[in-house]
Amino acid sequence: MTGLEAALILLAGIGAGTINTVVGSGTLITFPTLLAFGVPPVTANVSNNIGLVPGSWTGAYGYRRELVGQRPLVLRLLSASVLGAGIGAVLLLVLPDSAFEAVVPVLIGLGVVLVVVQPRLARRVAARAVLRERTGAPVREHEGRWVWPTVLGTGIYGGYFGAAQGVLLMGVLGVGVPQDIQRNNAVKNVLAGAVNTVAGVIFVVVADVDWAIVGLIAVGATMGGLIGARVGRRLPPIVLRTVIVVVGVVALTTFVVT
Repeated sequence: MTGLEAALILLAGIGAGTINTVVGSGTLITFPTLLAFGVPPVTANVSNNIGLVPGSWTGAYGYRRELVGQRPLVLRLLSASVLGAGIGAVLLLVLPDSAFEAVVPVLIGLGVVLVVVQPRLARRVAARAVLRERTGAPVREHEGRWVWPTVLGTGIYGGYFGAAQGVLLMGVLGVGVPQDIQRNNAVKNVLAGAVNTVAGVIFVVVADVDWAIVGLIAVGATMGGLIGARVGRRLPPIVLRTVIVVVGVVALTTFVVT
């Protein structure tokens, strides 16, 4: 690894940590970066997952004020995320590398689509909240029953690949949990952090890990998590979203061409 490559991976980690805290699509920055430097897809995915763990928890800590009073909800949904992450990580390890390489373009494409439609989804969620307030409809004290199995599904996805799992979680929480978006974003950061941690532990034990990459992404993602919690919310969402989409499209094009 050259000095320039190391610097670019570090910068990608910073970007991913920031984006994961604010929106949740950081893997669409780091994963294509690693592929561009010739890292095998499965090794890149595993190393990226482990490296993003510190940034996930830094972002969750940055949102600690929004987590006040949410312990019961977080504990209920954590069980789904942890179980799903274990299933997804095992699937990544037991399926042949060719299966992952074949599905990666689909997963990247899905991540890009989710990032593009996220604003519309957020507007619909906000409109539902306004409608409930105007009509005086009763507000549920707990999340919908379908939320737990859906969070389980996002955990499986996150353990297997993880790009835009935060966008998926925000969609689920926004529709199924009756509270404001910042409190849901705090829950999202905890759940995504748990998914990355569980999958990362499994990968450390049995997978082929590039520890130099892990270290660079970990340092960058930790810095990015702090930036995302303190500054990222002030950045124009269109800027972050545009960067993610461009990188994702470039990665997708590279896979299709090669």
